[in-house]
Amino acid sequence: MPNKLSVNAVSLALDSAQLVHDNLSGAVAIGDTLWVAGDEACGLDRLQRDRTAEHLHFVADHHYPLADYLPLPDSADIEADLEGLAVADGYLWLVGSHGLKRKAPQPERDAAANLKRLATVTHDGNRCLLARIPLLDEGDGVYSLQKTTADGRTAATLKGKKKFNELTTLLADDPQLAPFMAIPGKDNGFDVEGLAAVDGKLLLGLRGPVLRGWSCLLELRLEERKGELRLAPLDDSGQLYRKHFLPLAGLGVRDLHLDGDDLLLLAGPTMVLDGAVRVFRWVGARAALAGVAAGEGAALWWEGVAEHMVLPHGKGTDRAEALCRLPPHWAGPDAWLVLYDAPSAKRKPQPGLVYGDLMTR
Repeated sequence: MPNKLSVNAVSLALDSAQLVHDNLSGAVAIGDTLWVAGDEACGLDRLQRDRTAEHLHFVADHHYPLADYLPLPDSADIEADLEGLAVADGYLWLVGSHGLKRKAPQPERDAAANLKRLATVTHDGNRCLLARIPLLDEGDGVYSLQKTTADGRTAATLKGKKKFNELTTLLADDPQLAPFMAIPGKDNGFDVEGLAAVDGKLLLGLRGPVLRGWSCLLELRLEERKGELRLAPLDDSGQLYRKHFLPLAGLGVRDLHLDGDDLLLLAGPTMVLDGAVRVFRWVGARAALAGVAAGEGAALWWEGVAEHMVLPHGKGTDRAEALCRLPPHWAGPDAWLVLYDAPSAKRKPQPGLVYGDLMTR
């Protein structure tokens, strides 16, 4: 179990034209490649490890626009607000925030203009994206994305339109979450910011809403029908989703990652606050999820979650957004990468170069 944090121990060289280095929000390691997503982009970046470097250093070698692989809900130049990545069954899975956004005030504008911005709420269609893209093993630990593969795997998205999909349609009638679907994510509204694949199902971590200090995970199962992903029953009861409420010290989920039988949860303030960001461990999460009986409940209450580590944050900067386990040959048997949104100047000493932290034993 990692208990040591090495700050700025990992460096990423990214294409500064993509702006991803300033808003990293998701990461996952596949073979000998590292994949990252930014919440102001509509694509993914593949990085390869520089084996000649003295420390862990990754260099971006390919940008994958989502429009080349998926039927997007909105136009290709609209950001997808990607917030979570996971690998399962030969696919790279990805999820957008699914939430509304409120325009932020800008210091160069006058009060009237900023009040108008605060009253403006928009919905970008690509945010409502839950999808998978096939991975192709090119050898030597390098993987690429493919729209289709020779063994029959295909890229697909959850069925929906520009402003909704099957999941948000169901949640519009949910007893706990429905009131928050029309509230922007940064206002404690509905906001997906974590993704984990667990035994044929997906867990979506919600940054918001946090209800009386309790955070929520959504459990789903997807299946392909006629080229689209559809929600499938979790069990014989026919239930299409389940909510898991967890005590995360009043914080919302920023990322998820399965660690054997446990689930690591990166959590931070639900709103735009300079507050503590922490890593929690749900011990035995895998067995707990597998042990839920068919039809046991649409919402479950769990208390076996313990705080694991406190991460650094700055004033308006260094907000941890991405957490992923690294292969043992990169940094030892129990090493984890933490990446930050709005990195401070110390974390980005030059254009396109950004530093992350390393959790180890």
